[in-house]
Amino acid sequence: MNKKTVRLKKSKEESLRRFHPWVFSGAIASLSEPIEEGEIVRVCNNSGDFIAIGHFQLGSIAVRILSFEDIEIDKEFWRRKLSIALKMRNSIGIADTANNNTYRLVHGEGDNLPGLIVDIYDKTAVMQAHSIGMHLQKDTIAKALVEVMDKQIDSVYYKSETTLPFKVGDGLENGFIYGQCSDNIALENGLRFYVDWLKGQKTGFFIDQRENRSLLESYSKGKRVLNMFCYTGGFSVYAMRGGAEIVHSVDSSAKAIELTEKNIHLNFPEDKRHTGFCEDAFKYLEKVNDKYNLIILDPPAFAKHRMALHNALKGYTRLNAKAMEKIDKGGILFTFSCSQAVSKEHFRNAVFTAATLAKRNVRILHQLHQPADHPINIYHPEGEYLKGLVLYVE
Repeated sequence: MNKKTVRLKKSKEESLRRFHPWVFSGAIASLSEPIEEGEIVRVCNNSGDFIAIGHFQLGSIAVRILSFEDIEIDKEFWRRKLSIALKMRNSIGIADTANNNTYRLVHGEGDNLPGLIVDIYDKTAVMQAHSIGMHLQKDTIAKALVEVMDKQIDSVYYKSETTLPFKVGDGLENGFIYGQCSDNIALENGLRFYVDWLKGQKTGFFIDQRENRSLLESYSKGKRVLNMFCYTGGFSVYAMRGGAEIVHSVDSSAKAIELTEKNIHLNFPEDKRHTGFCEDAFKYLEKVNDKYNLIILDPPAFAKHRMALHNALKGYTRLNAKAMEKIDKGGILFTFSCSQAVSKEHFRNAVFTAATLAKRNVRILHQLHQPADHPINIYHPEGEYLKGLVLYVE
């Protein structure tokens, strides 16, 4: 059993008693001895009584909790945790279905594995570490993952180049740590998408919008659709299948537009309803005049941390106000925030303010969130990062 111990200040164990998975640096009274980043440590209260065990790291979040039991963190531990995660995905019917082979198997704190993300794309698992501790355990985790998934996967791709602290990630290259796979096409609800494991955002595809894309499809028939911040063109492809009259995809990244065009062609070859535009979102919206009656706003996170919250809310307000000004009468607006630092209340207030500025009468049709394979730990409400609204704009 690891003897290195983090002792907390008096009364600072209360959040852990409520099973919150983080220990903040300000709660620590002392360390039993020098601790390297990524080491597994025991967390004790000020009297020395055991509370939890987890990965140590320098920074605001000093310990990410792996277990509230005093156990060994070994291969069997990872096998057990991954088995629990897979069982949950099987129970909700998302794993290995006939028309969908793309889902999230491990969602960090939501699966009691803070710092670890695992997404499944057909026979390939893409693993991503957000903590040094998970990075150091990557090979053991990968072996356990292959065993738990049995014949459901044949390769594991490690993609943590941009998610680890600079001193760890510098020089780290993404790549396969088990097997090899050249087929990077994923199936989602019967639609096919190229997944950019190497350079793409997150693990290469925004799996968390799967159900919201399906909802958009049901609203798309006969609509003139504008997909802002399109990235891989997920919403655009669903709109095409839903029977949209035209679909325009906008992104400031030329590579994103290229990938969107490839995904459109993959599903709808020779279909002329789609056009991609490589342009700044605000500049594009500025010149639009009642051209679209269905608009999707799915921007990247405007706030990575709470210090950026004020500017982020201003950005959401400005973006939504401009879209509301430009959308045709009776149009439908899908609008999202993926910023963890922005609460549902913050986001809704920003959208309300936007409606006032745009001088449009707006009604909420749906309140959207992340899907079930991105679960929220009930003891970690910060995990509810994706917020969305579907609005009817009179």
